[in-house]
Amino acid sequence: MIANRIQFDAVKHDIFHPNQLGGIRQRSTEDAGLILTHLVRAGWVKGLQTSALAFHFSRRRDAYNPSLDLGPIGGTWAFYFDRGLTFHEHVHYYATKAFTTVQAMRMLYATKAFTTVQAMRMLGNSTRGLSPKQRRLLYRSCVVPIATYGYRLWYFDGARNKGAMNQLKRMQRKAALWITGAFRTSPTGGLEALAGLIPVHLMLKKLATRAVYRVATLSDTHPLRSMMGEGLLKRAAPHARSAALMTPAMRGKVKSTVMEVDERVHTLTESFEPFAPEARPGDRLLDRHADRLHFDECDPGQDRRPYLDELIAKARADPLTVLAATDGSVPQSNQYQAASAAIIYKGHRELERTRYVSGRVTAPDAELNAISCAVRLAVKQANCQHIMVFTDSMGSAHRAVDPGVHSGQAFSLSVCRALQEWFEADDLRRITFVYVPSAMRWDIHDTLRSQAAHSVLDSWSSTFQDPTYRGSEFLELQQPDGRPLQPSYLNGGPWLSTFGHSITEFARVCRCITGHTPIGAYYRRFKINEPHGCTCGAALQSRQHILFRCRDRYSVHYPCFLGDIASFMKYNPTAFGFNRDPSGVG
Repeated sequence: MIANRIQFDAVKHDIFHPNQLGGIRQRSTEDAGLILTHLVRAGWVKGLQTSALAFHFSRRRDAYNPSLDLGPIGGTWAFYFDRGLTFHEHVHYYATKAFTTVQAMRMLYATKAFTTVQAMRMLGNSTRGLSPKQRRLLYRSCVVPIATYGYRLWYFDGARNKGAMNQLKRMQRKAALWITGAFRTSPTGGLEALAGLIPVHLMLKKLATRAVYRVATLSDTHPLRSMMGEGLLKRAAPHARSAALMTPAMRGKVKSTVMEVDERVHTLTESFEPFAPEARPGDRLLDRHADRLHFDECDPGQDRRPYLDELIAKARADPLTVLAATDGSVPQSNQYQAASAAIIYKGHRELERTRYVSGRVTAPDAELNAISCAVRLAVKQANCQHIMVFTDSMGSAHRAVDPGVHSGQAFSLSVCRALQEWFEADDLRRITFVYVPSAMRWDIHDTLRSQAAHSVLDSWSSTFQDPTYRGSEFLELQQPDGRPLQPSYLNGGPWLSTFGHSITEFARVCRCITGHTPIGAYYRRFKINEPHGCTCGAALQSRQHILFRCRDRYSVHYPCFLGDIASFMKYNPTAFGFNRDPSGVG
């Protein structure tokens, strides 16, 4: 706590040298890499030859002075520079390291009784080991950060990064094959959709947008600001190669992350306070009143409805308790804006109700906006010692009392200021955030949901419509409302969230949907020396034949929904699998 407070104050009041980077709040080693590459590229445009000089100061007190390796700069987590700043070696190194991590982690459940090879065989096939959901979680949390380390050095507008992108795409394809258990001949687009993995180019685009907006959260004297244009310099002194001192012609020629940030950061409409007084370590709401802030999370083994019914009955009987229900909605169409709503109760009596437009924001931001409104209304109620906020987004509830820099920080600061003043007026006051599953349609929260409908916007649905991306044999299914089933990286997407609990079942489902499965039509398509006919006597064993016409299998109708596929797999446990392996499809 003391160290964090000292660093917070030192950065806020410009105690550190402007060029000191790494190991300091808001000053990462990647910022140093961005500055270096910008200086080199700007020098090239002016026809200059550039060179980098590195110094290494050893802490050893003896005469030993090892030579300095100028290859990777940055130690264990290094940036691999090359003469042309293509970063091919950098991307190749981390893409290889990323997937090697996956292969090593396949042994997580291995015991000492198995050798390394046996353990990898056991956990690397499609019949045993980590479930598909666990594999996806492992990939996203442990592998993606490795693969994308330092990506801002080579990913920006105008960069020639096709080779680097292809390496990452190959890495993600291997991960998708491992997650789904599908055939290696399966199309990449279909595998990514089934595994709930956003395509690499869209993932990097999303990360790059966040990185651009990060500049708005930096201190006024951050070293990166010295490279920016006049609107972003703040109190930083402009460098000789800064965008502020470039001619319009030179600005059009220099291609770097710094130039991209300078051009795009102005599209950000939200303002941030990186050094707000409420965010100072030791003065934060959670630091001073941790015992008066409670989060009633959902217990996986708990039946939530009876618990909530009992909880609200006790709260309504308490004359000093105020109830608040919140909800946010983001429409699927970009023509409409998000909405936030809140209702305040005391006992069974409704005190206030509000609903307003939140703008074009994400669902968590809309939820945060609703929570902020509810808290500010609740603290104004007379004779109140306990506030209970019912929400279906506990992530937004935690962010509501976090004054740090994040999307929707202004709402969090308003909550922190309101609660800080409310707590200081009475030592008995407290607030509880209660989780209500959105699908439960429970009591006061269900009343509120009529004010705002919840939906999720898919980021790559348009690309998914291209048969060359998802595969020409990809089985099209429908949502319950009749709309085509679309991919999503939220909660693993519809396919993984439905079948991801079972390795064997998910592998069979993936092979069925992609059309790359051990059946006669597949053998004939790829000229594999296996029988093309079906066991029922049909001349060709196609997917359509197995799902609907085969006399040896139970089927009611041709599948249109995921539930139909689930029922078919349940009553036909060997369909789309290998007959010679009775335990699974590995």
